[in-house]
Amino acid sequence: MSSRLRRCRRSLLLSAVALAGLAVGTQTMGTASGATAPLSDAREVVHFDIATLQQPENITLEPGGAADVTFQKSRQVAQVTTSGAITVLATLPAPTTGSATASGIVRTADGTLYVNYNAGANSGIYRIPAGGGTPVLVVAMPEVKVLNGLAIDASRDTLYATDSSSGTVWKVSLRTRVASLWTQGGDFQPGATSTSSLGANGVKVHDGAVWVSNTGNGTLLRVPIDKDGTAGTDTVKATGLPGIDDFTFTGRGDQVLAAQNGTNQASIVSSDGTVQTVLTAADGIENPTSVAVKGSTVYVASGAYLTRTDPNLLLARLR
Repeated sequence: MSSRLRRCRRSLLLSAVALAGLAVGTQTMGTASGATAPLSDAREVVHFDIATLQQPENITLEPGGAADVTFQKSRQVAQVTTSGAITVLATLPAPTTGSATASGIVRTADGTLYVNYNAGANSGIYRIPAGGGTPVLVVAMPEVKVLNGLAIDASRDTLYATDSSSGTVWKVSLRTRVASLWTQGGDFQPGATSTSSLGANGVKVHDGAVWVSNTGNGTLLRVPIDKDGTAGTDTVKATGLPGIDDFTFTGRGDQVLAAQNGTNQASIVSSDGTVQTVLTAADGIENPTSVAVKGSTVYVASGAYLTRTDPNLLLARLR
């Protein structure tokens, strides 16, 4: 897509948002914008090709600052540099029947990647060697309906995966390659008045607990990991996050940065549960699906699932 056409499409998008009653500003593609404190210097560094289904679903970071992302619909895992270079590391298997997608991704210290694969009865978690290569099935999870978020607890050689359809969290042992239901309940399922059919979505391991976002309820949950590895009683840490997708911890205690796919924004969630919007469509995001933080650098991946215009990777500074 030419830069002129992209600018025209972005102008039309922002005009539509403004007509919907949202406060948006103006932006020149690829340049820094104001964002909202404590974020600043927001800028799009990579524009993905929606025609080839390059729509990022989840993100994990390399030590040097490159991002590894899953392209949901093309089943690809790609490495993206902050200068805009895109390298496909692997493609998950084509489905035997129906369709298949890639979702959550995590990276281990040695560079190994683990990726969620949705393909009905053939769903599971795959391992991709450091630097890319042929994906290898680690554990089959045919009973899971919609594998979504993925987190790793390296100290226990354990993965945690969410099933957004049934509102459950699964535990996967990398030693035994066995998956088992870890926790479930009403807090992980979309409520009766929810506008989304998705429940448990993003998942992270932080300070002795598993944290989970619930898209339909717009909530952020904390589940302590008991000494025997079982799930403790969950608590709601934040509300008022409509359309929340994935999230990450900023490195400042329990402070969270959350991507809100459905409402086209990103928010900072303080440790006391206070929510502050820091990025909107005016800053260049389009249905953000996942976020990551490295030092003072914020990464926001936009899948453009609803806008269908400009899937991209945006960087900002966290002050």
